[in-house]
Amino acid sequence: MTNMNILGEKIDLFSAKADVLILSIFGGVAFNVEAAVAGLPELVRKGALRQMKTLDFQAKSNESIVIEFEQGHAHSLVLIGLGDAETATLETAREMIGTAVGIAHRLGAKSIAVELPVPPDGDIADIAEAIVVGAQLADYAFDAYKPKNGAKRLKEMTLCLKNGRDLIRVRKSVEHGNAVATGVNVARDLVNMPAHIMTPTALAETATLIVKEGGKNMTLKVLDREECELLGMGAYLAVAQGSDHPPKFLHLTYTPERATRKRLAVVGKGVTFDSGGLSLKPADSMVTMKCDMAGAAAVLGLFTVIGQLQPRIEIHGIIAAAENMPSGRAIRPGDIVKASNGKTIEILNTDAEGRLTLADALTYAVNLKPTAIVDLATLTGACVVALGEEIAGLMSNDEVLAESVLLAAGDAGEKVWHMPLEKRYASLIESDVADLRNIGTSRYGGTLTAGLFLQEFVENSPWAHLDIAGPAFFEKPGGSYLGKGGTGYGVRTLVELLEKI
Repeated sequence: MTNMNILGEKIDLFSAKADVLILSIFGGVAFNVEAAVAGLPELVRKGALRQMKTLDFQAKSNESIVIEFEQGHAHSLVLIGLGDAETATLETAREMIGTAVGIAHRLGAKSIAVELPVPPDGDIADIAEAIVVGAQLADYAFDAYKPKNGAKRLKEMTLCLKNGRDLIRVRKSVEHGNAVATGVNVARDLVNMPAHIMTPTALAETATLIVKEGGKNMTLKVLDREECELLGMGAYLAVAQGSDHPPKFLHLTYTPERATRKRLAVVGKGVTFDSGGLSLKPADSMVTMKCDMAGAAAVLGLFTVIGQLQPRIEIHGIIAAAENMPSGRAIRPGDIVKASNGKTIEILNTDAEGRLTLADALTYAVNLKPTAIVDLATLTGACVVALGEEIAGLMSNDEVLAESVLLAAGDAGEKVWHMPLEKRYASLIESDVADLRNIGTSRYGGTLTAGLFLQEFVENSPWAHLDIAGPAFFEKPGGSYLGKGGTGYGVRTLVELLEKI
């Protein structure tokens, strides 16, 4: 959730009543320190100039200086560098405000005021939204289990505009940005909750609340084990059979007021805890496995957003929620299961379980006859090895859809790299005793063979798969506005994608 109240006002930065004033400055080869402070009030100009020269401030990206006021409304002025204006992006604005919020927290501030930085050819409304999202994400903290020592939070941020004609557009951007940030932070909360609390049943209860708050345009169908058995979901149910927590298959639907032919299905991997099953993970690898439902969290975060934004496209959210645990009932290496599209799968590693749950979830999505399917899954450690912790892997059977996802992620500030569905590698998931095996015969290319496995369940539907194993959960802060823990990765990209489809 978002806690900070954000206002867009036609007001001079130095007239704003706030604990901390934020002034961002473009740098680059043409940077001149005297020119940078020429417009500052005499109250702070000399002090700012002195500190900037002493510290050799060049307005490099996220370079910052805190200047104390001798008197006036604000306690402090923070100067933050933006780097070269010619190469500035919306992510530059997000990183800047993330740095600003971090400084405000350290100073014990409750309110900040920000002058919107607009580079050449920049759109002030887009910049305002980027700053709103960045600020709300930077202000987030998961402190549900330490309320007495709760994190420092900002109560208010004022966006200071010089031109009154921009006010209406900026205020709309504030509203939109708050909605997006709320969706991201809902997803972060879900991922950060311990697995004994965030069970499949708890995910279903959360979906119920989101749909209720979303209004009459939203519905939810929850299928229990028996109903999934009737639909032949043998792959999904095999993963769930080792746990004492019953599986819950969730189908959320948003229908716009006006009829539309466009229908997007978003599928999120919902393994609420992944022990590896009988192919048990090492202890260190199991510590963060509460995050294995980050794809499902992104779907629920998206539905939080669309409940507020009411887009003109039909949207289906599909989550096959389960817990992967070892027990006397758990699936074994060598078992063969049948998915709901009739394909049989030889289980060779019970820790390759996400693709099994997605097999039935994707088949369910295909039967809805969508315009496009997008799935998000913390699917393979191989993707983290290939792309690191901040970049998701994209695979798709449709170049137009893939390009739309890449553009949406770029606008949203979420990193994605397009990877191939190499046909020759399909032989690596052929089984001697079933239609498919759930891991490849080679230790190499595990991300690609996982994508090829999923492709077996989408038929001819335009489909894009995002392997978010890296960026879904940070064990160290990722940039200035995303700290440790769940990141809500994918929500921002999905919102942007809705506008592009």
